[in-house]
Amino acid sequence: MESSAVVTPPYVGGPLRLLPFHALMLAPSRVGDPSSARAFARPYRDVAARLERWRSQGHLSRDPEPALYLHEYTARGITIRGLVGLLDVSRRAALPQDRAILPHEGIYPGQADDLADRMWEMELNPAPILLVHRGPARLRAVLARVQERTPEHDYTDRVEQRHRIWAVRDPAELAEIADELADETALIADGHHRYAAYLRLQKRNPGGPCDYGLAMLVDQEDTPLFLGAIHRVLVGTSIDDVRAAAGAVGMGFSETTSEAAVAALGPDRLVVTDADRWGVVTLTVPPDRTAVQMLHDQLIPALPYGPRSLAYHHTVEDALHQVTPELGVAVLMPAPLVDRVLRIVRDDRLLPEKATSFQPKPSLGVLIRSLRDG
Repeated sequence: MESSAVVTPPYVGGPLRLLPFHALMLAPSRVGDPSSARAFARPYRDVAARLERWRSQGHLSRDPEPALYLHEYTARGITIRGLVGLLDVSRRAALPQDRAILPHEGIYPGQADDLADRMWEMELNPAPILLVHRGPARLRAVLARVQERTPEHDYTDRVEQRHRIWAVRDPAELAEIADELADETALIADGHHRYAAYLRLQKRNPGGPCDYGLAMLVDQEDTPLFLGAIHRVLVGTSIDDVRAAAGAVGMGFSETTSEAAVAALGPDRLVVTDADRWGVVTLTVPPDRTAVQMLHDQLIPALPYGPRSLAYHHTVEDALHQVTPELGVAVLMPAPLVDRVLRIVRDDRLLPEKATSFQPKPSLGVLIRSLRDG
């Protein structure tokens, strides 16, 4: 199989389990500092030794007792709380109803292999993958009790994220959390390739520390992550190409002003522009699909020319900076709904690559997991 082919990662089987671990934590002054990323750079086999040096210099600490961690972070006015622990990836789901973790996009096998090799050389999970679910009320009640205590850590990092962390070690609380998580299903919000890397490491080294991977589980009912759109740039495509394709597949198209086009953007309308001309593509989106699927499954294949390549941008400004009438068009996308995404993946379908942008994400270095700790 070509490494450029997109495939569905395997499904982890339930019950959903998050287990305590010995957290490594960068010192607050190092969290969010761009220079800290160099500690995780090549050669990867030296990363564990580098972090040990940082520990001896006071730049890194290791929690002497294992715990689950309730991590709250606030960025750009949005506060997120998630439960951080070791996700059990040792079981594969035999049936759809057995799935504990739901990916919503495919992965490139070569990229997942590279990440697995890197983690093995580093002997680390450098950061948790991000999972979301709509948690049960009883689990929220347990975590609310945890929040009533004084956090073990409370600081603002170098990029102005505030972090509060509570360690959960009480056996009774851990048992309650385990009971409430057992029947849950979580969606991967960020980290599809790292999730696939966890599964590759587990397959290569079963029965040890690679049976687990670091994860943060966020309750969308409690502190929802913001789900934004990722916009597209179609290189080698023109506004007239988009108009022709829309007509060929029964979509509406109207050329208009920039102000009217941006105002029209919504769940069933896309905006296309070459920074000179602006148009609105009107879709009929079924309740079990999203606009980004309609774009990739219907509109792009119908284009008479192009695209020669496809680029992705998280902001409208970045997308617009990349287009001219000679270069191509930007397609401004609406944000999908979390419940719509969940419905699609539970029906055993995936979204196109880079269909979602869950924000904000925590800074690197808050909670790290060493494979040496098992």
